[in-house]
Amino acid sequence: MKSFSGRALRWEWRDDVIELTLDRAPANEIGLAMLGELEQFVGAFAVLAPDTSACIICSERKHGFSAGADLRELYHGAAQLSEKERVLGVRAFLERIHAVFNAIDAAPFATIAAVHGVCFGGGFELALTCDIIVADKMARFAFPELRLGLIPGFGGVPRLKRDLGNAFIRDLLLTGRSVNAARAQSVGLVAQLAAEGEALHIARASASQIAKFDGVTRAAAKKFIKPIPHEELRREIDLFCELFARPTVMAALRKFVESSDAMPYLP
Repeated sequence: MKSFSGRALRWEWRDDVIELTLDRAPANEIGLAMLGELEQFVGAFAVLAPDTSACIICSERKHGFSAGADLRELYHGAAQLSEKERVLGVRAFLERIHAVFNAIDAAPFATIAAVHGVCFGGGFELALTCDIIVADKMARFAFPELRLGLIPGFGGVPRLKRDLGNAFIRDLLLTGRSVNAARAQSVGLVAQLAAEGEALHIARASASQIAKFDGVTRAAAKKFIKPIPHEELRREIDLFCELFARPTVMAALRKFVESSDAMPYLP
């Protein structure tokens, strides 16, 4: 299946490059709908990979790349359950997310995130699965999960630890503050900085350059330079579930859901 259009995203294969476009109102929150369609995407890798040199992940939504996990869906799905049922449910969701994100991380073709605007929480974690992040100058990155009494749960911290220094990671995680694209580039998170509105154009140019080279070598190089931190990812799920069991987390999620702010996910 070389093209697909669903409720939360679409993809199209053209000239050795896949463009996966996130498009779920209001800000590409990652819930069950998007997860299911991402599972369809990675399930199509067997068909796509032999003829694909690169994949670009981008967003159609004006607010940005992705605001993160669908916290409203998470809260409403968990509110009527017992503590044990809540934890089992969130663990099952996280294990599905991790399987998808690990598949994207390990894809034999190159992956490029073209980021604009908000790239927070789970959306940031999706961008971190990519080999290259191209960001326009107005992009912002953050892990705001601590204000909910949680840690990032989609694999973000182990992937950041794989790629960057601990000083930046601790500052980002423990303060919950967002950083702009220029700062993100200065610490090595963003590979290329684009003018406002030009991230996708730059990503396409990078994909064209990548397509010039041998696919077997590219896949071998990726496996060598980008090992997946499986043990730490499993520990992350355990810690997230441990924290999620606390009543303070449900109270924080309820406050988020009942917020009248236009964009309550902003730190």
